[in-house]
Amino acid sequence: MHDLLGEEGHHTTAAEGGCGGHECSCGEVDAPGYPELDGRVVPHAIRHATIFGALEAVGPGAGLVLVAPHDPLPLLAQVEQRNPGVFEVSYLERGPESWPLRFARG
Repeated sequence: MHDLLGEEGHHTTAAEGGCGGHECSCGEVDAPGYPELDGRVVPHAIRHATIFGALEAVGPGAGLVLVAPHDPLPLLAQVEQRNPGVFEVSYLERGPESWPLRFARG
């Protein structure tokens, strides 16, 4: 992406004022706490792929809050199968309209 923007070879770390947790030169910094992904607004056809991609971006010691439209037991089984023991998952609420869960990476 940076090559397309004419930024080849130019990366800024979070410590240098870049994006919190990843390297780029956009200058944005993540808000404190875990970012939230509202899976309810992601089309069903790409929902799991979107969540897996977001979880892959979570670095050690970081996390993600996922808001699911239902109890995501099949998704949790897939996450554990793909990344055994990587994420500690805790429910922040258990429905009925939303199921927010915290994924923390050790």
